[in-house]
Amino acid sequence: MSLAPRVVLVHRTTEYEELVARHGTHGQAAFFLASRGRDIEEVAERHRRARQALTEVTSAIPLTWRQTRVERADLDRFLFGPEDVVVVVGQDGLVANVAKYLAGQPVLGIDADPGRNPGVLVRHRPADAAGLLASTQSGRGDADELTMVEAVADDTQRLVALNEIYLGAVGHQTARYRLGLEDDGGVVEAQASSGVLIGTGTGATGWIRSVWQERGGRQPLPSPTDERLLWFVREAWPSPATGTSLVAGELAAAARLRLTVESERLVAFGDGMETDAVELTWGQTVQVGVCRDRLRLVN
Repeated sequence: MSLAPRVVLVHRTTEYEELVARHGTHGQAAFFLASRGRDIEEVAERHRRARQALTEVTSAIPLTWRQTRVERADLDRFLFGPEDVVVVVGQDGLVANVAKYLAGQPVLGIDADPGRNPGVLVRHRPADAAGLLASTQSGRGDADELTMVEAVADDTQRLVALNEIYLGAVGHQTARYRLGLEDDGGVVEAQASSGVLIGTGTGATGWIRSVWQERGGRQPLPSPTDERLLWFVREAWPSPATGTSLVAGELAAAARLRLTVESERLVAFGDGMETDAVELTWGQTVQVGVCRDRLRLVN
């Protein structure tokens, strides 16, 4: 007998909860915010809306289904199953945070605070949850297959992201490496920069878009389902030993950007999750390109 579906509710700690945990009580948190010109009631109200949304979604789960919750900070230690239905209650960025840990499970994005989020990935309201959950099991619902980006190191370390992958030094130190495109006749360039950013069409609504605009928007931005990535070198430094001719481009489905580390330590992390990074040392090579996996985001 097959198992009933399991709903995995993904959420994150609210600002109010973090404040109370740091300062001990509501009153002390209120005093701290007041000393900085803020009112705790606005923070507390957003907390109440987030918890209400989580409660409303939980009540919409069929009684015969299994369910569990996972907080953003615990995603890298949580084991998702093939039968899971993932329900993200929060901000757009929370969908990106969970995407790298999935393998084709349907994802429902629930906006916990409409009006504050763009709603690119959290497309639905808590009241929609019951119908959406039913459609995932009946096969009536449709989903977008969103392109993801992956980085694979020569020691088999692998990193996947929905928006973008950043390759660079920890903190604000200069990253040193050799950069080239696979199958480009062996042309490589030694560079010193603030790092390399490789993003998807979903990421084109965020960090990648800001760099793209800064560079004049010469290349067309990909759509979230396009098998095409954009990449940019941030603040490349020209010197007798380093160049600036390879600073932007696009990667089609089969293309790969190759980077060989010439620093003591570089890191690669995706979608702002710095705590779940791939560490690279001198001489290691990493290749970045379109990922074979997709995020199934329910419409």
